[in-house]
Amino acid sequence: MRGPHNIVRLVRTLATMERTGAIGVVLEAMDAPPRLRAVARVLGWPFKWLGLKGDPALPPATRALTALGPAYIKFGQVLSTRPDIVGNELAEQLKYLQDKLPPFPLDQARQMIEAELGQPMAAMFSEFSEPVAAASIAQVHRARLAETGREVAVKVLRPGIERAFRRDVDAFYFAARVIEIISPASRRLRPMDVITHFDGVVQGELDLRLESAAAAEFAANTAEDEGFQVPEPVWAFSGRTVMTMGWAEGVALADNAAIDAAGHDRVQLGARVLQLFLKHALRDGFFHADMHQGNLKVAANGDLIAYDFGIMGRLDEYTRRVYAEILIGFIRKDYRRVAEVHFEAGYVPPDRDIDEFARALRVVGEPIFGMDASRISMARLLSYLFEVTERFGMQTRTELILLQRTMVVVEGVARSLDPHINIWQVARPVVEGYIATNVGPRALLRDLVQTARVLGRFGPKLPGMVEARLIAQSGEKDSAKAPLHPLWWVLAGAGLVWTGVILGALI
Repeated sequence: MRGPHNIVRLVRTLATMERTGAIGVVLEAMDAPPRLRAVARVLGWPFKWLGLKGDPALPPATRALTALGPAYIKFGQVLSTRPDIVGNELAEQLKYLQDKLPPFPLDQARQMIEAELGQPMAAMFSEFSEPVAAASIAQVHRARLAETGREVAVKVLRPGIERAFRRDVDAFYFAARVIEIISPASRRLRPMDVITHFDGVVQGELDLRLESAAAAEFAANTAEDEGFQVPEPVWAFSGRTVMTMGWAEGVALADNAAIDAAGHDRVQLGARVLQLFLKHALRDGFFHADMHQGNLKVAANGDLIAYDFGIMGRLDEYTRRVYAEILIGFIRKDYRRVAEVHFEAGYVPPDRDIDEFARALRVVGEPIFGMDASRISMARLLSYLFEVTERFGMQTRTELILLQRTMVVVEGVARSLDPHINIWQVARPVVEGYIATNVGPRALLRDLVQTARVLGRFGPKLPGMVEARLIAQSGEKDSAKAPLHPLWWVLAGAGLVWTGVILGALI
């Protein structure tokens, strides 16, 4: 599937951008260099006739992305949250991609639901509406359960969506391979790994049973979070292509006028979006990784409501601590510590100069502090950060791709609510709270106890393992030169762990 035939797909992408007029709009909005604009137009114009026409009623960029397919729509959804990168006008146009795409027929949705759940519609729902929202993956209907009268949202996958995504992702794989061949320097960014990661995320989003499980886990994790709601799934009416969950009533977070009319504080909402994301990522290691405005509402009481859990992110404890220390280092302007954390985590090759790296990070961080966020060009900031990573040989960390992407989206959402928000000031209490609890002596003691528990599981096997090793060593010709078995290191480590636990308890 990833052969040269994907060249046609990639050529058609550029041709579609040219035919719809999107290529000029996008390059202009992103302030692309004149040379790049000229090259793009020269390459796209000869193949313009191959481009997809799209819906002429839509603006150029939106028209092109909807014509190209779901993977491109996903990309447009991310850009719609970044007016600082693509400009206010283009960002506003791209918001259409969040939940206003053309729906598929109601009768087709009914047939899919009955086939998936094995029951007639009348037995499940006493009311079932026309689509109320349609996005790249699925569409949503408002309904009422026949048995209880509870109001619910029913999400149904688009017909043929799996094949459409497969086609797009195969083209992305091909493009990533071509980039690696043409530009060896790009290999440090691991484009193939990035696409593999994206592929895995998409496959998870195409199985609504996994989304139901994610929604249930996320609801349990955030049950005590003030000012935040998560509708829970209705398992009896959910399957691979259908998901039913509680109805979320509220004002769309993309509608600033409606938010103001309802009397909600947008400055407070912007801060809450950012702080909740950081809290979920750091505290739980499980976060909503698709937090654009189309997946957020404001309830009548001012609570944020999150839904659409097809893309969720996970971070292990070690990565969370690294991420928190990097953030707190920036917040405290301790660029030396930020550099040290990068080296300790292996993000930067050990042969690079740590002091030079710290100075380069200072150039990234300093422009943010004490400056109105509306005056900060995130595009320039990201451009310089890319130069820094290239200079110091950093490789793309695939485990952080989703976190970084979501941080970009969340910051864009927060800024759409409050253009003057300062991300570092808002993030500070959340990150410092995590650091106080999870980095330091208390965290060390907790780690020792956890390590002891893991080693304790092997306790019944240790005598036999030791005896077997002793017998094996006694039979060696030169036991004095025999290498020390890793088991002895395990035993020694276990002894040190228990010693640490006992001392910690005494202290």
